[in-house]
Amino acid sequence: MKHAYRIETERLVIRCYNPSDVFLLKSAIEESIEHLRPWMPWASNEPEELQVKIDRLRMFRGEFDLNRNYVYGIFDAEEKFLIGGCGLHPRIGFNALEIGYWIHVDHVNKGYATEITAALTRVAFEVEKVKRVEIHCDPKNIGSASIPKKLGFTHEATLKRRDLNYKNEQIDSMIWTIFHDEFFKSER
Repeated sequence: MKHAYRIETERLVIRCYNPSDVFLLKSAIEESIEHLRPWMPWASNEPEELQVKIDRLRMFRGEFDLNRNYVYGIFDAEEKFLIGGCGLHPRIGFNALEIGYWIHVDHVNKGYATEITAALTRVAFEVEKVKRVEIHCDPKNIGSASIPKKLGFTHEATLKRRDLNYKNEQIDSMIWTIFHDEFFKSER
């Protein structure tokens, strides 16, 4: 099966990371750490050594190649700046993918997360041929929760104490879902 290693939108390049992206990733995370910590549990491990990040980027590529997980960097059109990160994750069960995303603090409220989420939803249905796409987020993350709503996802539930935050405290999780047939009906 051919996977979408590179996706181009109107303003962005969404592509599988290369180990050479490590300096862009390190800078983007360090510059955004206070913005990311409340919403991204992995941010509590920052800062990390450079070699740890290089190894992680290699792991992302390996998982991509093995059809296990699809983690992307979000770059400007010239690929000089890392705008954020995103992914299509198979952790929600058979024939489904979960979209995750984060945006560099200097690039929030510019519509990038909506743009990449729309592109990843299309890739999930057209390339990966899944039947369901979900987005999970903390109900307190109003910005993140607004994205699936804009794109026609349905808020199916808010599950109590289902995730852990960066302080290792239990938090609620909103579940937003769109099905293959709903996505293509909404485009007409």
